[in-house]
Order: sequence, then structure tokens, then C-alpha cells
Amino acid sequence: MQDIRVGGRQSNATYQYTLQADDLADLRAWEPRIRQAMSELPELVDVNTDAQDKGLQTSLIIDRDTASRLGISPQLIDATLNDAFGQRQVSTIYAPLNQYHVVMEAAPEYWQSPEALDSVYVTTSTGAQVPLSTFARYGPTNTPLAVNHQSQFVATTISFNLPDGVSLSQATRAVDDALIRLGVPNTVHGSFQGTARAFQESLSSQPWLILTALLAVYIVLGVLYESYVHPITILSTLPSAGVGALLALLVFRSEFSIIALIGVILLIGIVKKNAIMMIDFALEAERSHGLSTRDAIYEACSLRFRPIMMTTFAAMLGALPLAIGFGEGSELRRPLGISIVGGLLVSQALTLYTTPVVYIYLDRIRLWCQRRWAARPWRMNLTAGPAD
Repeated sequence: MQDIRVGGRQSNATYQYTLQADDLADLRAWEPRIRQAMSELPELVDVNTDAQDKGLQTSLIIDRDTASRLGISPQLIDATLNDAFGQRQVSTIYAPLNQYHVVMEAAPEYWQSPEALDSVYVTTSTGAQVPLSTFARYGPTNTPLAVNHQSQFVATTISFNLPDGVSLSQATRAVDDALIRLGVPNTVHGSFQGTARAFQESLSSQPWLILTALLAVYIVLGVLYESYVHPITILSTLPSAGVGALLALLVFRSEFSIIALIGVILLIGIVKKNAIMMIDFALEAERSHGLSTRDAIYEACSLRFRPIMMTTFAAMLGALPLAIGFGEGSELRRPLGISIVGGLLVSQALTLYTTPVVYIYLDRIRLWCQRRWAARPWRMNLTAGPAD
């Protein structure tokens, strides 16, 4: 249950799926089929629509073959019906000071009911008057009370809710599969609107946002350490945090919601900080004290173990009330606390052992690349002086 809706139309349910068509007849033909198929999906509940097809109208069905044999054209029928049920200016009366338009129309008592069509006669080109009932019949039919439009196309919005244990991503996949099974023509196309559309847009942009954040972190760390390699060592700690957050959410049967994603973003800063404390000390030991890569990272792990554990436990204990909390609004806060606690537990157990290994091997790769770069022939020619 959500209290906030993002855009869309007013409806009786939270999520919306809008059907658009090039022609109103196609929309009215396919909307009930699509709505029936969606109501049969177990991933959806409370399926309803804003289509109002309960209006009544009188439809006139013309037998064109009979009308043609009587010498009556469709244009003549339209003109006769317009004279009977519409208004038409037939002449103008000119007075000394003004002029008056003469408008012809039938008296109101003759067009208040559909039975008035029985009294309509069509005058042919020969002057014969033919009753309308000779070549046409009429009857009541349904018609929409209102026709909605979206982006200049006729549209109908189907709204729905989700049952317990079903996520919005599962519902969107089920709806797309249902439309494929029905074989909906190209003239009718649908799209999610409102909260469901906002979910799809945010979901499509999340990988790019995370990638952009990691790229920004890599650039900042590269400038800080003046290295292309050691930022990768620090970023190598992040996958374990994400895996830990996902495992914790699975264990506690919690959805990976936007709030849980915020917890993963917070983990990026907390876990990255632990690696920075080790790498920063190791680089300083190598450059200032001349220690080897292995000795430098070993000393960094030994001296930075206590502050790393202190900050990690402080963050875990701070997020623990969110993970185990109950009461009003707890369903919104629990995914945040679960993702933080689970990510810190797994990442702390792994990064204390994996970060030194990654640091050593990436430093060996860096030194190997430097040796290969220095041994290139064209570089040796550039560094040599001119021959005498």
C-alpha cells in the first residue's frame, strides 16, 4: 500500500496501464479482452478501467443495396437527417434596419425519441417520398460516455494493485507476456503510467547511476593516490558488500526496494573507507619507509585493524535498530537496516583477507607493466643521446 502516487490518472488502484489506439473501434474491441486477460493473472488484483461504455445511443443501419435501387444516395440520407434533427439556415429576411437568418428545424416533440425516425421520409430526385424504414432500421447500442485521449490518441487506462508477495517487476513482466499471448495488433499499444512508469524509468537508469558513481570514485581516488591501479584495489571491496546486502534481504524475505538500494549506496562509502584506511597506510609505508609491497600491506593490516573494526561495528550497531524495528513505518525502514548490516558483515569478513591479496597482485601487475614499458626499443632510442 502506497500513500503517494507519481503522475498518472485518477483511478481506484495504485498502478496504471494505458492502452492507446489509432482508431476508437480498435480500442473498444481490444480493451475488454486485455482487461479480462489481466484480471486472470495471479500477479494482479483489483483490475478495473476508466472506460465508460454504459451509455446508450440509437444506431441507424442503412441497407445500401435497397437504397440504391430506390435511387437514394448516402448524401441524400445525410441531408434529410440533418434537416430533421439538426439546424440549417435556409434563407435571410432583409428588413429596413436589420436582417434575420431563417433557421429550419423540426419541432422538439418530433425528435425526443428514436421512434421519430419512423416519420422521416426521403425525397428522391424524381420527387417521390420514400419512408426511411423502407431501407433502414435502427436499434439501441452502447456508446462511451467519454473518450479519453493521451498524446493525441484515444486511450483507456487499466488500473491494478499487487497481491502480497508480488513485486512490481513481476507484474510488469506478466502484463507484457499477456499482451504477447493475445496477439494485440500494432494499432493498439500499451504502456505503464504513473507509479509503474516511474518505477520502470528509475530501474532503467539505476545501472548508469551506479556506474557513474563508481567512475567518479575511481577518478577521485586516482588523483588522490596518483595511480591507475590502487583505486581498483579499493573498489574491489564493493562487490562483497552488495552480495552481503542481497543475501541478507533474501534470508529475511525482504524486497529489494528503493530504500534497500539506498542502503547499498551507503555501503559503498562505508566499505570503501575501510579499504582506504589500509591502502593509504601501505602506500605511505612504501614511499616513506622503503618497505616492500608485502611488508607494507601486512603492517597496514596490523595497525589499521582496530579502527576498521571500530567504525564497522559502530555502523552495524547504528543500523541494527532499523533492521529489527517494529511499529509504524517499520516496513519502510527495515530494508535499509537489513542491507547495511548484511553488507557490513559479509564485506568485513572477506575484505580483511581479500584486500591485501588484491593489493599485492595489482602492484605486481603495475611493476610488470612498467618494466615492459621501459624495455620497448623506441623508448630506448628516445632516451639515448645523439650519435657523434
